[in-house]
Amino acid sequence: MTIHRHFLARLLCASLAAGALAAPACAQDPWPNRPVKIVVPYAPGGSADTLGRLIARHLAETFKQSFVVDNRGGAGGVIGSQMVARAEPDGYTLVVSGIGSHVVAPLTNATSFDPIKDFTHIALLGGPPTVLAVNVAQPIKDVPGFIKQVKSMPQGLSWASPGQGTHGALIGEAFRQITKLNLVHISYKGAGPAVADVAANQVPAAFITLSTAAGNIKAGKLRPLAVTSAQRVADFPDIPTFKELGYPQLTGTTWFSLSGPAGMAPELVTKLNLAVRKALQSSEGQAELRAQNMETFDWDAPTFNDFVKKEIVHWKQYIEPPPTR
Repeated sequence: MTIHRHFLARLLCASLAAGALAAPACAQDPWPNRPVKIVVPYAPGGSADTLGRLIARHLAETFKQSFVVDNRGGAGGVIGSQMVARAEPDGYTLVVSGIGSHVVAPLTNATSFDPIKDFTHIALLGGPPTVLAVNVAQPIKDVPGFIKQVKSMPQGLSWASPGQGTHGALIGEAFRQITKLNLVHISYKGAGPAVADVAANQVPAAFITLSTAAGNIKAGKLRPLAVTSAQRVADFPDIPTFKELGYPQLTGTTWFSLSGPAGMAPELVTKLNLAVRKALQSSEGQAELRAQNMETFDWDAPTFNDFVKKEIVHWKQYIEPPPTR
């Protein structure tokens, strides 16, 4: 029935236009006039999932339409992101993008997609810092102790990340390069499963988002050693930053964002950008994000796009080996 109505409406519009009698009813249906899908390219339970569901709820309230979260984890965010890159740029298929899926993953897998040409970047959502944490059963109390422990282990020490291409994997690899430690990476399909295994002492350590690890830290199952934030986190004042420990290169946020397929209409991008920023800066949004130890940024779309390009340049040095001289 809906298809027939749309078909008849187009016929009517064509007839009116032919007679120079076009009416407002012939204008395109305003967006959104049907449910919008927000793809989260990671497993449920991580920071991307948390932000995706938060912004979906706020956008649904703003636009009086359903915004449905669809978790499509795998390959460090590549699988779900590729699906969105191939979608129509009509605003009905969006993706929770971020440093892992749209900075790191394309640099490690050039055939995945072009993070600039294949997407329309809409708004920066924010995100938490990454924390280096170990199971409390491990005889490791701080970063110097972590380094000493790894050096005493000929087989090296295993560490978990939310997956290849995520910020946790990037920070862990950068830490390995800087310290030259024998660290063995175990890649998961999301932050939730990685934290669960470290909390169960199946893996001794992890580079993971603080928001995902916070519950197990407070429960005494994980011992945090350092965070990547520029300053200590208010809710965890005892966790030192990597910067104050002598690793300023490891400063950064596990940022996430909202993007869509390339070619989205500029007016729709502006409309979504303003709605996202309003939601994130609201008292309710700020309270939710503070509870997740997440930082937000009130940026327009051009500012955010410039930021993405700068992040690609900054982190490339830790992903591709330096040229041989």
